[in-house]
Amino acid sequence: MQNARITLHPNQQRIQVQVDGILLADSTNTLELREHGYPPRHYFPREDVRMDLLTVSETTTYCPFKGRTLYFSLGESLDIAWSYVEPVEGMEAIAGRMVFYEDVSE
Repeated sequence: MQNARITLHPNQQRIQVQVDGILLADSTNTLELREHGYPPRHYFPREDVRMDLLTVSETTTYCPFKGRTLYFSLGESLDIAWSYVEPVEGMEAIAGRMVFYEDVSE
């Protein structure tokens, strides 16, 4: 899956995300998104994320290459994760998946 700017690569390697010692995501079924000019990001299926610990924030953005984004917070740690709820054509594979900033991962 790809366009001129973005490529998606299925990843079966175990990837985990921890914040303040709390395991928030643990998966062997991520999609690695590579976008020119940005670090690679792992998109987790929601069933592999502790969604019960996250709250939807008021932040929303729009990327012309990926779509409309919702952000999620963990307590006082604001906007640590996001999800494309309405991806653009060609990016449907990331719909609803969760992605975290690399500085919250351990």
